[in-house]
Amino acid sequence: MALCEAIIVMTHKLSQKLIAEEIETKEQLDLLKSIGCNFGRGYWFSKPIPGEEFEK
Repeated sequence: MALCEAIIVMTHKLSQKLIAEEIETKEQLDLLKSIGCNFGRGYWFSKPIPGEEFEK
């Protein structure tokens, strides 16, 4: 947790946005939001899908 928060703070100090990967649960999402993470992706949002399905 401390490492994640330090990375987020460092990224914001550099005026950058951060994308967390491999978010699998609502608890992980809530935790990352609470420490200032800007964006996220992972199974919580969508399982992997074929490219053709994504384009639809």
